[in-house]
Amino acid sequence: MAENGEEKLIAVARHIAKTLGHTDNAMTDDILQIFSNFDGRLREKLNENLNDGDDSRNGVAALDQTLKSLDRQISRYVTVDHPIWSDSADASTFLDAVDELVAAIREWTPMAADKAVTACLDRAEDLLQQCMFRLEEEFKLLMERGSADPFENTDGGGGAYVDSDDEEDNDEYDEAEIPVAHPVSDYNIIIDALPSGAINDLHEISKRMVGAGYGKECSLAYSSCRRDFLEESLSRLGFSGLQKSNAALEDDDNEVEIDKWIKAINMAVRVFYPSERRLCDRVFGYSSSTAAAADLSFMEACRISSMELLSFANGIAMGSRAPDRLFKILDVYEAVKDLMPEFEVLFADQYCLFIRNEAIGVWKRLGESIRGIFMELENLIRRDPAKAAVPGGGLHPITRYVMNYLRAACSRPTLEQVFDENVVPPVGIDRSFSPSSPLAVQIAWIMEVLESNIEAKSKIYRDPALSSVFMMNNGRYIVKKVKDDELGSLLGDDWIRKHAGKVRQYHVNYQRNSWNKILNTLKLDNNNLSPNVASKSFKEKLKLFNSHFEEICRTQSTWAIFDEQLKEELKLSVNGALLPAYKTFLARFLNIQDIAKYAEKHVKFNVEDVEDRINGLFQGTAVSGSGRK
Repeated sequence: MAENGEEKLIAVARHIAKTLGHTDNAMTDDILQIFSNFDGRLREKLNENLNDGDDSRNGVAALDQTLKSLDRQISRYVTVDHPIWSDSADASTFLDAVDELVAAIREWTPMAADKAVTACLDRAEDLLQQCMFRLEEEFKLLMERGSADPFENTDGGGGAYVDSDDEEDNDEYDEAEIPVAHPVSDYNIIIDALPSGAINDLHEISKRMVGAGYGKECSLAYSSCRRDFLEESLSRLGFSGLQKSNAALEDDDNEVEIDKWIKAINMAVRVFYPSERRLCDRVFGYSSSTAAAADLSFMEACRISSMELLSFANGIAMGSRAPDRLFKILDVYEAVKDLMPEFEVLFADQYCLFIRNEAIGVWKRLGESIRGIFMELENLIRRDPAKAAVPGGGLHPITRYVMNYLRAACSRPTLEQVFDENVVPPVGIDRSFSPSSPLAVQIAWIMEVLESNIEAKSKIYRDPALSSVFMMNNGRYIVKKVKDDELGSLLGDDWIRKHAGKVRQYHVNYQRNSWNKILNTLKLDNNNLSPNVASKSFKEKLKLFNSHFEEICRTQSTWAIFDEQLKEELKLSVNGALLPAYKTFLARFLNIQDIAKYAEKHVKFNVEDVEDRINGLFQGTAVSGSGRK
């Protein structure tokens, strides 16, 4: 309690002294000395306080002198109109002055409660801000002077880059006509876009700016220069930015722009961005205190170019789901998929995470677009109208289109990866079919939709035999396209056997609907008929045969069978059924009494003629429309 009282008394004494002598330090000291002499108990403590006050005032005076000295030194540099770093000695002296200023601010900041100290610190902060502005300007100058052309030292094959220390001014380039880089086949390269000396100077500046709390300004200075460098580098590869590339796509959805984009994103993610990450780390250092500035700088440098590249891919994904776009989208999907490991590594920090997430999102949307195209293919098949019949029961264009499309699609290994997710088999799919993968489920479903569409089209034909020929043609084409192809691996041997069996059944249906009626006319009666009755019966049967056979041959000679092997199988089958029956019929007919002399009148076709006429069947054009078989 006594000690508290003494402390209060001392505080009151000092307050009176300061109040009475606030304009004169000497008066304050005199008043405090009087209080000390008045009460000997307070002499020691007041003297301690007086000494502390003297030290504080002396320290503030020293700080003031230091600031004045630093102001004189620094002002010489912040106001010059030439780069400080044009002279290494000037640069070193300037940095030493900045270091001394920062150290003084840190030393005196804990005593900022003192008004005199606060006033000095305000002056120091103003001076520091001037230093930072000049350092930022010098930083930009060093970045611009040191930047190298990434394509300048590429050899004719485009396979190698060399580290470049060339500081030659690039102003001579004509901005209206940016040269296009040579193609690159090896991405295992690093571009040193700045010479080592410039990087060391930049590191020294960044260390001061980050240490002084100006890390964000330093990052923005870095990124503003490097962003332009990256965008120009992509332009050299033919990628002219999102707006121009999308305009070209809208005109033609052409593969040229997609090819340019694929080259650009591969170079960006495999070469430019890793080189940029390396440069950031060398400029800002590897310490934890500068990591945030390095990450922010890298993100800002890469943000616009990376988002433009990803936005291009996203535009492809969000475009029309017309089936003919599948292969272009697959090209883009494969490019993004192959680069995902690089995206995961390069853009993993807190600032860049949104770029990585956007890459993942674009990749997923491209996959959704591919799966959506197969749904659109189903709709296209369903909507294909059953209006005009294909002449001669030939191959329908929709069958040819779908099968060639599926063969080409399934030749891309990536397609199976796109469908490698849990997929519920579509309603209506043949449950006896055991798919090997989600893609197999999708393909089997499309085949069922196609088969249903072809069956609907077959009903247009009034002649059941021609309807069977139509189904035979299209069924045989489907089976032939599936065999010995990736489609066959997906659908399996059981599927192939089942559909080959359907083709055989169409064959049976054709023969029954076409030739059974003729074969019935050749059936012989077992009853013992009188020669006159038998002669009359045979003549009528032969007349019917001639009429039906001639009509069938005339009609079916224009029918079409696209597959030569199937055509020969059909002819052999008809010959095998008809010729033996006709031979037997003719033999019986010619054995009738007194008929031989009138044979020429009634027998219009001999056996060889029948065979020749059968061999003349199916001469029509088998493939309707244009396109490959």
